[in-house]
Amino acid sequence: MQDPEALQQLMGSGLLQPEDTPEQAAALARLETLLALVEGWVDDVVDTAIAERLPSAVQLRETIRRRRAAGGPAEKTFSTLIGMDLRPRLAREAATLFAVVRAGRGVEARDALWAHPDLLPGPDDLGDPLGFIETSATDLDFGLDQE
Repeated sequence: MQDPEALQQLMGSGLLQPEDTPEQAAALARLETLLALVEGWVDDVVDTAIAERLPSAVQLRETIRRRRAAGGPAEKTFSTLIGMDLRPRLAREAATLFAVVRAGRGVEARDALWAHPDLLPGPDDLGDPLGFIETSATDLDFGLDQE
């Protein structure tokens, strides 16, 4: 305790770093999926809103995706604070999933996924949007057909 350099080396060596538990890893995976879902939903809403109004929408979308892939302050903050690396691929897959739900069931069904946590797609669903729609076909009705 008297030698600050030795204490700094000890802290930097990882010896005092607690080990991650399986529960923490699962929570981190859920958080990463939820953040990807938020980004994917926002991407789909924005794409729908600007599709016919902004002639350079495709180029703008590509610029934003490249910037996201390069990483920014949010990604660095999450990495530093909780050790989570946000993967742009998950956000792209989430955007695709929301676009597929919107195309197949409409905007109301896409937005109704947020009505309850059990309705949200999981990590496995992001890679297979059509499978998600098939396996949750009854849940995706959300009573929208009822008056």
